[in-house]
Amino acid sequence: MGEFDIIARHFAPLSTGEPGAFNLKDDAAVLDVAAGQQIVVTSDCLISDVHFLANDPADRIAHKALAVNLSDLAAMGAEPRAYTLACAWPKSINDTWLKTFSDGLCKAQNTWRVTLIGGDTVATDGPLTLTVTAFGMVGEGNALRRSGAGAGDDVYVTGTIGDAALGLLLRQGKLEDRLKTSISGPDQDHLTDRYLSPEPRIGVGEHLVGIASGTMDISDGLVADLTHICNASALSADIQADRIPISTAASHLLQSDPKLFEVLITGGDDYELLFTAPESRRGSIDALSDTHSTLITRIGSMGKKGDTPKVRVMGGNGDELEIINKSGYRHF
Repeated sequence: MGEFDIIARHFAPLSTGEPGAFNLKDDAAVLDVAAGQQIVVTSDCLISDVHFLANDPADRIAHKALAVNLSDLAAMGAEPRAYTLACAWPKSINDTWLKTFSDGLCKAQNTWRVTLIGGDTVATDGPLTLTVTAFGMVGEGNALRRSGAGAGDDVYVTGTIGDAALGLLLRQGKLEDRLKTSISGPDQDHLTDRYLSPEPRIGVGEHLVGIASGTMDISDGLVADLTHICNASALSADIQADRIPISTAASHLLQSDPKLFEVLITGGDDYELLFTAPESRRGSIDALSDTHSTLITRIGSMGKKGDTPKVRVMGGNGDELEIINKSGYRHF
C-alpha cells in the first residue's frame, strides 16, 4: 500500500469525531477554541527499542504512544481534545500489524475522548518511530506548572511507583530467575501491563486546578522528576521512603531483593502525577482521591527558600538514603 492508502484505510476512520480534521484529506486541521480557553500542546517521540520493545504488541505500542502525551496534558490540568500522529514505518511493517496498531489507537482514543486530526506517514530504513502531538484545553490562566511549588508544600503522587520499571526488566529478561519465581504469574502480568499500557491520570489532573501548586507527570523516575520541580521552583524536597506507594507485586520482589527499591524510584515510565500542594488542601486532595477512585499519597514536603534545589530520600531512622542514579532515565 502507498502512503495515502494507509491513511485512508487505517487512520482516516479515527478522525471522524472532529469536523475540522477533514477526514485527513487536507494539509492541516482546524480547531475551534472557546472564549476563555487556552490550548495546551505537548509532543513526544517514541522510538523502537528505546521507548518500547520492538516485539511489544502493536496495539500496546499505540496505547502507549497516545497515553504518554495525554499524561503531559493531565499534568497541566488540561482536558484532552485531539492529537496528530507522525509515523516512520520500517519496510517490515505489514497491513496486519497496521490494523492491530490502528485498532489499539481507536480503543485508546475512545477511552480518553480524543480524536486524530492529522500527521504524517513515511517509510524508513531505521527503527519504527512514532511522534504524537496532543492538544488539550484549559481555562485561561489555569494551566498547572512545575514552577509553582511553595516552601513547605506537601508532595504527592498518584497510584503506585516503580511497577513499569520492573515490568520492563521482566520484558527484557533482566530479572534473575530467583526473583521471577518470587512473584506469581498474576503479579508478573500486573507489572508487565503497567509498562506496556500506562494510564494517564486525566480526571485527577483536570481537578487539580486550584488545588495543586506545582505539577508534572513521572516519566523519567520519581526522584529525577521531583528534581525538575525543585529546580523550577528553587526549592529542595524531602520524601519519606516508607511513604512511597508500592504495589503488592512490587513488594513481593522487594522482599527478595531490597536493592530493587532504587529501581522503583528512579526507573521511570510510571506516568503517574507528581504534585505539590499547601497543607490546607489536604482535605480537598482526599476528596479527589475518593471521587476518582485513585490512590493519592502524600510522600514528603518541599523545603524552605534558600535551600539548594535537590531531592533527599529519607529512611525510617531519619537518615538520608544514598541513591546512586538520581538523574533517572536520560537520552544524552
